Amino acid sequence: MTTTPTTHRHAQEPHIPTPGYADDKADHLARLHKIEGQIRGISRMVADDRYCIDVLTQISAASRALQEVALGLLDDHVRGCVTDAARTDPAHAEEKFEELTGALRRTLRL
Repeated sequence: MTTTPTTHRHAQEPHIPTPGYADDKADHLARLHKIEGQIRGISRMVADDRYCIDVLTQISAASRALQEVALGLLDDHVRGCVTDAARTDPAHAEEKFEELTGALRRTLRL
């Protein structure tokens, strides 16, 4: 019996597109790992009874860092997913624009 090698799931399932952030995945993951470290640091600050303003300053920095990741992902989505849909299928493009609008609303909390 011949077995086929394991491949990336997107290669096996052509109906699942490659995410728009694929080219920037390593950068996004690096930022997210850094944010994880910031959050652990904030937890230690609280455990160590650090000054309230210092903790709030670190929370603000971590929040801004997450917002930067979100903006990067939105940019990747527009440049990849939305642009590709607009070029290939107008009906699908409309769906992607609505999806983008919803994501912007959630990101901006409107």
